Parts: sequence; C-alpha cells; structure tokens
Amino acid sequence: MQYMLLIYSEEAGAQSASPAEVGEMIAAYGAYSEALRKAGAVVSSDRLRPTAMATTVRLANGKTEVLNGPYAETREQLGGYYLIDVPDLDAALSWAARCPGAAHGAIEVRPVWTM
Repeated sequence: MQYMLLIYSEEAGAQSASPAEVGEMIAAYGAYSEALRKAGAVVSSDRLRPTAMATTVRLANGKTEVLNGPYAETREQLGGYYLIDVPDLDAALSWAARCPGAAHGAIEVRPVWTM
C-alpha cells in the first residue's frame, strides 16, 4: 500500500541554520533516502521550495483568486515528501519515525487513495 510521508517543519529554523547544520541535515536525509531505496520502499520524494515561492489558487463566488505565497498561516510548513510503498500502516509509521524531519518537526502519514 502506498503512503505519503509529508514533512512539516519551521522554515525560519532551516533558513537560519549554520552551514554545518545544513550539511548534517543533508547527510541525514541522504542516508534515510538510501535506506528507503535499499528496502525497495520509496516510490518518489522531493523537497519543496520555500512557501514564499508558493501560489495559492481558490475559487470564490465563481471567480478564480490567485494569491502569491501561502494562504494559511501556520507554525510549520510543508517542506517535502516521500511517497512510499509498504505492506501496512505500521511499516509506514516506522519509516516516518526514522525520517530526519521527525526530530525537528512533524511527519504526517497519509494513505494514498488510488483513483
């Protein structure tokens, strides 16, 4: 079954990290990604650009509204994801707990509803 691991963290913290801290995080995600690949669990993954580069589209009263930047103000922002294919929710939760983002934010685990 496929699960989306959505990685939430505070952008401000990542943007103010020292070069050494950035290097450590890149290495941690590299090792995590490699473990997922070796296990044959990863389908895809990517990092997202900062929310300042986002564009939000909504339909209100039959008219399209396009807003620059994120629409919702939240403490943590969606920064990336892993789409994994594992036997069950327990396996997905186990991988989520190993994700480096869990140490400084939250990992939302959501089953994919195949259409």
